[in-house]
Amino acid sequence: MSDYILSSETREKLKKVSTASVATALFKRGLRNQFVQGVRPVEKKPVTMVGQAFTLRYIPAREDRNPLTVFRNRDHKQRVAVETCPEGHVLVMDARKDSRAATAGSILITRLALRGAAGVVSDGGVRDAAGIGALDMPAYFACPSAPTNLTLHEAIEINVPISCGDAPVFPGDVMLGDGDGVMVIPAHLADEIAGECTGMESYEDFVLEQVQAGAGIIGLYPATDEENLTKYAEWRERTGR
Repeated sequence: MSDYILSSETREKLKKVSTASVATALFKRGLRNQFVQGVRPVEKKPVTMVGQAFTLRYIPAREDRNPLTVFRNRDHKQRVAVETCPEGHVLVMDARKDSRAATAGSILITRLALRGAAGVVSDGGVRDAAGIGALDMPAYFACPSAPTNLTLHEAIEINVPISCGDAPVFPGDVMLGDGDGVMVIPAHLADEIAGECTGMESYEDFVLEQVQAGAGIIGLYPATDEENLTKYAEWRERTGR
């Protein structure tokens, strides 16, 4: 668990960086397994998803515990997670990478969006994918899946450490999602990663301009030639980056 609170300054910085930059920055720190494997955007969005994790853990459903009537229970964990996920957070669901049944559908995810969540990530399926994709809120999943969650999943715990797409997710970790997928940033590293990746994105924009102009990558990417560092400093002065 973490007492970390994502600041608006760090959130805005992270909204301008990519999962690729975050993956590299975390790898420098020895963290190799922070990418949520096997999920993709339900629909690509023009914004980067950034928010702290609020988790929901599913276990395999046992038939005598998961008839359709359990949805009458006001304390059903799936419903409670949707109603208690804090504003600005990302609901992250652990379905054990089993996408044969949905982990949520468009009605629940619409409610989540209207409550101000920053996004949703599931390593399982979702139903009514078109409706979820039409929302402004970013959503990530393994694939569309029509069967209700009760056929294979039992929502068992809220806001506990989980695995999502083989990545460890602790409540309060920072989730960052773009068109490539989702990275999990350990909460205690979020501010540091935001600052470092802001600089990485700036340099990569410079490199791309150089490559498009015909430059070779040796000595440029990574920057091992002093000449390129000088050019980069001049580029930053010129562009304000």
